[in-house]
Amino acid sequence: MSTWQIWLAIVAMMVVTILLRAGFLLAGERVVLPARVQRALRYAPAAALAAIVVPDTLLWQDRFLFSIGNPQLISGVFAIAWYAWRRKMLEMILLGMMVFTIARLYL
Repeated sequence: MSTWQIWLAIVAMMVVTILLRAGFLLAGERVVLPARVQRALRYAPAAALAAIVVPDTLLWQDRFLFSIGNPQLISGVFAIAWYAWRRKMLEMILLGMMVFTIARLYL
């Protein structure tokens, strides 16, 4: 890509982003989303987080590794199990990092 094409793409993305966000702000309460859409939007943050975390957890050293040799997967499983049991986010993060460090050192 040439320099002008890169700048054109950046400006186009900026315009689209501004129009999409401004549209919701300018419409305000005049536009009401159907109840079904509002219920579906409650799951958007969890879906976005899963879309970011799951691929990163399953990749180890630039390849898909769904086995006991993947320290990220092992720490993720331990962290999820801990959170399901205790419901404490800080403990889950600390345990996940501890398990990841130990698994990375010994696997």
